[in-house]
Amino acid sequence: MAASTQGGSAGYDFTGTVAVVTGATGGIGLAIARGLARAGARVVNWDLQAASDVDGIVGIRVDVADDDAVAAAAAATRGRFGRIDVLVNNAGFAGPTMPLAEFDPQVWQRVIDVNLTGVYRVCRHVVPLMSAAGYGRIVNIASLAGKEGTPNASAYSAAKAGVIALTKSLGKELAKTEIRVNAIAPAAIETPLLAQMSPAHVQTMIDKSPLSRLGTADEVAGLALWLCSGACTFSTGAVFDLSGGRATY
Repeated sequence: MAASTQGGSAGYDFTGTVAVVTGATGGIGLAIARGLARAGARVVNWDLQAASDVDGIVGIRVDVADDDAVAAAAAATRGRFGRIDVLVNNAGFAGPTMPLAEFDPQVWQRVIDVNLTGVYRVCRHVVPLMSAAGYGRIVNIASLAGKEGTPNASAYSAAKAGVIALTKSLGKELAKTEIRVNAIAPAAIETPLLAQMSPAHVQTMIDKSPLSRLGTADEVAGLALWLCSGACTFSTGAVFDLSGGRATY
């Protein structure tokens, strides 16, 4: 799992590594899954829409909001590959863009269940496997919304703030082990998830960026691969900004 650089870009060797990426059917998750697979990892996509096998990525259909389904996916992955070395919690649901007072309570709960409680559920079933093996890398995809709070996206902002706190807590719990737990907090990234938001809301996020553009899924994947690698040794419970200069802390 050593890192190397060629032509100014980082390269990694994940040969022999088993990686689970949730929500890897498209967008950021797919970019990370493909990056890991290209670097030699056996990659498993846990997703509601997961296909059986695409581009060398094994798919298991699972709703991260369903604890029994997550437990079954963990057992199936362990049964087929023997272990899980890397976990990327990426599955997400933005929900509608509207004032808090207009938010439907059931939709609010679904946003929290997928984005926050889903991370807890997946970690709950994967961390014991990593602990037994004595090694692991966990990367949680949070959001700048969880640090700064995005107007008219209260459920998503609250859920991602929870992911950041969960990352810090779990990272400290496991700090004396060889398991590292970190998060990435992207600003607006050009993915299908943005289609769930109004064009005006997306443009507002772009306007706030000093780089004046959306980030790309490949840019998120580049940071995620380092955090998933054995080269990441002294960072845990940390949150890495990927905001084009927008983050204020």
